[in-house]
Amino acid sequence: MKIVGVSLVATFLALIIKEQKPNLAFLLIVFVGCAIFLFLIDKIYEIIHMLERLAVNAKVNLVYVETILKIIGIAYIAEFAVQVTKDAGQGAVASKIELAGKVIILAMAIPILTVLIETIINLIPN
Repeated sequence: MKIVGVSLVATFLALIIKEQKPNLAFLLIVFVGCAIFLFLIDKIYEIIHMLERLAVNAKVNLVYVETILKIIGIAYIAEFAVQVTKDAGQGAVASKIELAGKVIILAMAIPILTVLIETIINLIPN
């Protein structure tokens, strides 16, 4: 509820300010977006800690779990950057950020995909 309340107040303020000072309205929205992200960091930490405990209990190699968490983090950060860039009216730059995020995610996923393919090949009878 706090996030929704702050977001709505910031949106209404930005709409009012936008007519007089559009740059200030944009900065307000970026600031609120960053503040919301910072507010969620504690929750994100709890989720990461819980996933690591589950991986340890399931005897899963933590390297793979950490890689998957990094991939998820890159996806969220790239999406946040894309939205801010689109809000600034820079759609072309936003699409380049999106492409870069996808390429980085693919590069990080190669070791996991390799292990997955090797496991599938070992399960297939000769």
